[in-house]
Amino acid sequence: MKERTIRSAGYALHVMTASGAAAGLLALQAVIDGNIRGALIWLLICQVLDGLDGPIARKIDVVFNAPRVDGFVLDLIVDYVTCVVVPIALMLRLKMLPEDFQTLIAALVLLLSALWFARTDIDTEDHWFNGFPAVWNLAVPTFLIFNLSQQKVAVITVLLAVSQLTNIKFPHLVRVVKWRFVTLPFGVIYTVTLFILSWNYSNSEGIRTSQLADCIMIAFPIYIGVISFIRTFIGTEEVSEFEAS
Repeated sequence: MKERTIRSAGYALHVMTASGAAAGLLALQAVIDGNIRGALIWLLICQVLDGLDGPIARKIDVVFNAPRVDGFVLDLIVDYVTCVVVPIALMLRLKMLPEDFQTLIAALVLLLSALWFARTDIDTEDHWFNGFPAVWNLAVPTFLIFNLSQQKVAVITVLLAVSQLTNIKFPHLVRVVKWRFVTLPFGVIYTVTLFILSWNYSNSEGIRTSQLADCIMIAFPIYIGVISFIRTFIGTEEVSEFEAS
């Protein structure tokens, strides 16, 4: 009976992961309707679902208990929709890129992100991603919050897109052991702040932010950049999560 319950829980988790695609559709519909606040909130819901399913999957060992569905492939499919396609649609809807180059840059992001998701070396043994991990669902709202010019958005977007094909290391916020006592809480604070800012978004006034929120939104990417630089150019591979436990 217990084995059957665990197996059912495994497939239920796969359904939860797949529900991210449905949430992504709602986000895309909000983009089409010009409901920017709704789009931002649905994108964050997708991010929360993506953050929760991994730890639960490892806890109940879905590879063994729900083997008819490949959770890794399912996660990649959903992430490409919610982390790439919908945010780039939002970027185009808000005309965040120079008009003469917006289609070209958007196509470049879709192309290089697809290649990143297909990498056989997508992460290291100690769970650092190789290349920018295509979290455009966080990058695009950040551009919006700081009201960056089209030129700045274009430059940053191209740099991040190209970095997806490099071996620059970016941390998995949950699985990387080193600095997790800082990275994980900081990531939660960042996500909550982004949710609050998104909730307060107004089509007429934009995002109503505060000095504290601005500090958090600036500090977290800087922190990620610093530890990514350290791991890429100075640090060495750490023990894996399994070895650490």
